[in-house]
Amino acid sequence: MNRQTFDQFARYNRWANARLYAAVLALSDRDYRRSTGVFFGSLRGTLNHLLTADRIWLHRLTGEGDAPARLDTILHDDRRDLARARLAEDRRLLTVIGGYADADFGRVLNFHTTTGVPQSQPIGEILLHMFNHQTHHRGQAHACLSILTGAEPPSLDMLLLQRGVPAPDLDALLQ
Repeated sequence: MNRQTFDQFARYNRWANARLYAAVLALSDRDYRRSTGVFFGSLRGTLNHLLTADRIWLHRLTGEGDAPARLDTILHDDRRDLARARLAEDRRLLTVIGGYADADFGRVLNFHTTTGVPQSQPIGEILLHMFNHQTHHRGQAHACLSILTGAEPPSLDMLLLQRGVPAPDLDALLQ
């Protein structure tokens, strides 16, 4: 595991989140909040969970930032505020990864779970979990969009990023 690989995952994460959030911002507020049967209930619950989990992990990795106590915390009720926070967290993740040397990914981090259980795990494994977790729940959010719109949501395949397909400019959409 090296920084180049993790940087690609972080860039993909930001790209996929931008594509997903652009579609979410086009929904009605009612649909955004509508229960679709996914684990966190709705797009609102799922997307807040993703931000919550990333903040918890980034706090563990850096000792900085918010660390919500519960994985179902609603950090931002308004989806535009949530999108702004997601953009900031994706930028933060890129910065954190950019600060690591290749050897850092094998360094063991000691931390406590949200239930207080002590754990130890290499930073590289933690980052792989974070990116896999994002992909898992983005897939749920993608399914929510399919259910709510009856149309195919934007593809989130990493190959599209690698082929140069641009992400929507969320900063511009949030103006």
